[in-house]
Amino acid sequence: YIGALGARVICDNIPGLVNKQRQLCQRYPDIMQSVGEGAKEWIRECQHQFRHHRWNCSTLDRDHTVFGRVMLRSSREAAFVYAISSAGVVYAITRACSQGDLKVCSCDPLKRGRSRDERGEFDWGGCSDNINYGIRFAKAFVDAKEKKVKDARALMNLHNNRCGRMAVKRFLKLECKCHGVSGSCTLRTCWLAMSDFRKTGDYLRKKYNGAIQVTMNQDGTGFTVANKNFRKPTKTDLVYFENSPDYCVMDKSAGSLGTAGRVCNKVSRGTDGCEVMCCGRGYDTTRVTRVTKCECKFHWCCAVRCKECEDTVDVHTCKAPKRAEWLDQT
Repeated sequence: YIGALGARVICDNIPGLVNKQRQLCQRYPDIMQSVGEGAKEWIRECQHQFRHHRWNCSTLDRDHTVFGRVMLRSSREAAFVYAISSAGVVYAITRACSQGDLKVCSCDPLKRGRSRDERGEFDWGGCSDNINYGIRFAKAFVDAKEKKVKDARALMNLHNNRCGRMAVKRFLKLECKCHGVSGSCTLRTCWLAMSDFRKTGDYLRKKYNGAIQVTMNQDGTGFTVANKNFRKPTKTDLVYFENSPDYCVMDKSAGSLGTAGRVCNKVSRGTDGCEVMCCGRGYDTTRVTRVTKCECKFHWCCAVRCKECEDTVDVHTCKAPKRAEWLDQT
């Protein structure tokens, strides 16, 4: 428990918060702990989804304004970041409610009594994830920054934040326990549970691939498609304004650390291949000796014994750009 004074000091020292976010932070310091956990979770997921790409989310690890305008350019990467970060906050708060970690919420109070699905009737029981509370708090907290500014970028961020929040709800699943003679399902007790966060990450990654480039409409209240041949974005589509940079060199405003020193795959023709990853600059090869567990055997009753094997592999890393070329970009 953080006392009121402690909460004030901590919240005043989080960079990039606007007044509304600071007030929520001071009122709900325990929820803020969950929000922090959510931030770690979505950054990890973002880095997993883009691990084989030039842009691999790594700038976000070093950015202390995680709830500020994380990336200055209004690119499709920014769209993904806002969606996944918003989803991460929903996920973390909802989980904390169900685990009894927060005073203000617990299991979903609406899931009581009887209901039915395609398999017939069941009783609500167990602890249904209180996703509506998670969505409400995430909306109030994450959207607060964008609501202070009335510009095109704020509208884009609010749209993508909503996509992220709804993505978590999309993967709620009904889990049931059977009761009756020798487990026969004459009676069922069910509850709603969130799926693993990876499902949300995979879904938003697909939405990133199909993100729609838009421009503001004339009265400044919504979007129109930048290319008339594309369909209009729906509420579940990610939207962006500007084309992405190539992410080859360091450019802070674009959220790019460049690809110098990144490990690449010499034989791949995909985005993780040295030709693509290194942007044609070439790569260095280092011979590395690795120690791995091998020849593992199971010993009765309960032990697995392995030998340690050494193998030598070549590791390929992208060369840095020539200095003049690098200076042009920063």
